[in-house]
Amino acid sequence: MQDYNTIIGSIQMRLNGCQTRSVMDRYKIGSGTLNLIMSRYHANGIPIEELRTMAPKEVENLFYPQKNLQRKDVPLPDFQYYYDRIHAPGSRMNISFCWLDYKEKNPDGYEKSQFYEYFNRFIAENYGGQKVSMAVNRIPGEKMYIDWVGDQPELLTDTETGEIKKVHIFATTLGVSSLIYAEAFPNEKLPCFIEGCAHAVSFYGAVTKYFVPDNLRTAVTRHTKDELILQSTFADLEDFYETIALPPPARKPKGKPTVENHVRYLEIHLVEKLKEKIYVSFEDLNAEIKKIVAVLNKRSFQGKDFSRQDAFEKYDKPCMKPLPGGCYTACDYKAVLKVPNNYRIEYDGHYYSVLYSYCGKPAILKATASEIRICDQYNRLICTHKRSYREFPLYITVDEHMPPEHLYYKEVNSKDGNYYRRWASAIGPAMSELIDRLLKSSKHEEQSYNACAGILHKVKTIPKGAAEEVARKCIEINSCKYFTFKQMLKKMDVKELPEHSPGTLPNHENIRGKGYYK
Repeated sequence: MQDYNTIIGSIQMRLNGCQTRSVMDRYKIGSGTLNLIMSRYHANGIPIEELRTMAPKEVENLFYPQKNLQRKDVPLPDFQYYYDRIHAPGSRMNISFCWLDYKEKNPDGYEKSQFYEYFNRFIAENYGGQKVSMAVNRIPGEKMYIDWVGDQPELLTDTETGEIKKVHIFATTLGVSSLIYAEAFPNEKLPCFIEGCAHAVSFYGAVTKYFVPDNLRTAVTRHTKDELILQSTFADLEDFYETIALPPPARKPKGKPTVENHVRYLEIHLVEKLKEKIYVSFEDLNAEIKKIVAVLNKRSFQGKDFSRQDAFEKYDKPCMKPLPGGCYTACDYKAVLKVPNNYRIEYDGHYYSVLYSYCGKPAILKATASEIRICDQYNRLICTHKRSYREFPLYITVDEHMPPEHLYYKEVNSKDGNYYRRWASAIGPAMSELIDRLLKSSKHEEQSYNACAGILHKVKTIPKGAAEEVARKCIEINSCKYFTFKQMLKKMDVKELPEHSPGTLPNHENIRGKGYYK
């Protein structure tokens, strides 16, 4: 069968007196084909000018009727039946399966190429042709596509029970070079997904501008046409590598054809190859996956003289960002609907504080081996703590997180006798002796703390010399008590320091001349 241009062009050249050889060379046809076209032209009796006004398909059918193309002893397949089966809900059938089914029922029927040709014509005539595809210009080093291989093959053998277990294969690929990374995991839960992403980035040795995961619950909390909310763990991975998570459009599997094609490719060229051996551990299995994927990456593309690895080194890697310093560490996450009234979040038997104003609000706790990080509901960092493994204290609190009244009581309850002795020694020896006697005067030292605090807070607003003089008077009368100290201050008429001079206190020798006490 020849197309419209060949038919019209051949007729026109012959009508113009061109030699047969010139027509054959121009349209790359044989003499038999040219003679057939001209004989049918004369038999039809339709002028060349009228043929030009007809639809190309109509001209082609006029010169090459469809009934002449098919073998007269073999009826055409029931393409409507196969079309309906392919497009039935949940069907995974394709045209190749349809042809195999047809040949099983009709051993002498059409071969594969003829079957495909007639099937495509049927679709074009009845349904407007195959679905169109959008051509996408890939940018080197821009996107890393992430997905799980659809099949969960039974590859792992339990050495104790002999049970064969399913494994889940994590896969990534790049947009231009299509360099593949694959790894087997026991499940598709969050820790495995994050670990797979980190291992893939290490494998490539560089970071793409975008991570394009499937709309999995492990990566995306919510994705609609109006809103995208990433899973907090994946958001942390995004921040660590300074990349951008860009899932394909919601409910649009065609939004990531690159990785979908490679998933199908791995189902054939990786999974089927893995089934040839027996594996007893994930280490053995992943070692074999690494070998097979290395071969696939170095295999030349069909019809090309370069491989995925060659394209990666030439195009993708030079355009990717270098790896950040350090290694990404996966965290243990704990979501809190409401921060308790004691503004502390429990983790592993310890209670870590947040600013008291976050009470009643949602929060996210992230724990590593050495650190506790607490974020708000939008994954913004609130505070960090060094992780505690000691049995006590159970409450890990930062003073800045406490309200003023709680901070005051903490300060009062955290003081001991030595604290008050050190405070008194900064004033003078008399005050130091007064406080020491006061602490020893009670059966239990703790019972004197309030009296010590009262005296020392009193002397903060009077000169040191005056405080020392009052302390000596209390020691002389052997009455080292808060009440006595207060009465002695009143009796000696000690004046408070002016508010504008809280700094250097006057010397004891100059006090009388400045009117601090009489």
